[in-house]
Amino acid sequence: MRYEGDIYRPPSEAYSLLVQVTIGCSHNKCTFCSMFKAKRFRVRPEQEVFEDLEEARRYYRRVDRIFLCDGDALCLKTDKLLRILTKIRTLFPECDRVGVYARGTDILRKTDEELKTLVAAGMTICYIGAESGSDLVLTRVNKGETRAQLIEAVRKAEAAGMRTSVTFISGLGGKEHWQEHAVETGTMISEMGASYVGLLTLMLDEQAPILQEIREGRFTLLSAEEVVEETHLLLEHVDLPAERPCVFRSNHASNYVSLRGDLPADKDRMLAQLTRAMGDRRLLKDERFRML
Repeated sequence: MRYEGDIYRPPSEAYSLLVQVTIGCSHNKCTFCSMFKAKRFRVRPEQEVFEDLEEARRYYRRVDRIFLCDGDALCLKTDKLLRILTKIRTLFPECDRVGVYARGTDILRKTDEELKTLVAAGMTICYIGAESGSDLVLTRVNKGETRAQLIEAVRKAEAAGMRTSVTFISGLGGKEHWQEHAVETGTMISEMGASYVGLLTLMLDEQAPILQEIREGRFTLLSAEEVVEETHLLLEHVDLPAERPCVFRSNHASNYVSLRGDLPADKDRMLAQLTRAMGDRRLLKDERFRML
């Protein structure tokens, strides 16, 4: 297998075969993100992808899941994705799921029929970094997408049979806009109807452009206690019907409080857990054990 640069995948793809079909991220302008800053976006030659898949077949006796890297591989034209999926089905008949990162605009550019065809070919889940439900925050971090676009994209993918796993980032509004970030993210979760929602907590390395804003005093990071308060406010504003549940996770290594549950069934339990943490700092993860 040939890999270029650092490779990223969602936590739930920990045991998946990782195959790069693109290098980097087609947007690569988000100020909080440094994942692909060292890469110039390009599409890998199809033959290289096929050769990697063939090598993996020779090496692995069984591959149940495959994840297509890099940052937003769903930006590829549908016919190319279908050729890759056909190759996967031929080489790995036991594979029951192919996943991919996607921007909301990637989904919106595809027709309903294209999405359904991709699902039928095995691409049954996509991971979307929505980051915030606030248009103000999305603009500030140069996301390049709006709240309305992201909601429409999630609804469109889900309607086509493609499950969506949507990630938001606690603390992304900073102290300046934490309440709007929390409220608007909570209502966005209520409106979009994703199968899965995950919360990370903002952590930065030296390549993240937002660090310059922090140094200049234009962005102020939340404390651990403030992140927990923000998460509580976010959950308060999630209102999902029982017939359309959502798996909710805030148990990434970056989070101060680990939350696991289904919405709406476990909302009150998770709110109570956050309330306890707000009253006892000993329940918060120590900074030494937080990581990306």
